[in-house]
Amino acid sequence: MTDFISTLTHARKFKAAVSTLALTELHSFQEKLLALIDTREKEEAEAVNLNAERNAQLNEIKRKMLELGLSAEDLNHVTMPKKKREPRPAKYQIEVDGEMLTWTGQGRMPTELKKEIDEGFELSDFLIVQKN
Repeated sequence: MTDFISTLTHARKFKAAVSTLALTELHSFQEKLLALIDTREKEEAEAVNLNAERNAQLNEIKRKMLELGLSAEDLNHVTMPKKKREPRPAKYQIEVDGEMLTWTGQGRMPTELKKEIDEGFELSDFLIVQKN
């Protein structure tokens, strides 16, 4: 607890701390403190209202679940089917030992293709010609 809060919450410490203040200053502090208290009360009332609305919605959901014969455990077993992405078509190909190796242009470049590019070939030399 900070020294400030310790002083505010201890009656004798608080009285000693404010004993040198003028009465007008004490009234000013009182007004500011009351304004803070009003603000805090409004915030807490709003939070209670929001929580009440949320609880009402939850109770409605629970009632509907009971009508349908569902439990909270049933919600854990609900899964959405995953869409499988279509494989990407190959964009590049290279012949190695009589076998055609292809590459989509994504991921790691095949070693044989990398060797050819390092020797001076262009990647466009290995493009697969699309037939329409």
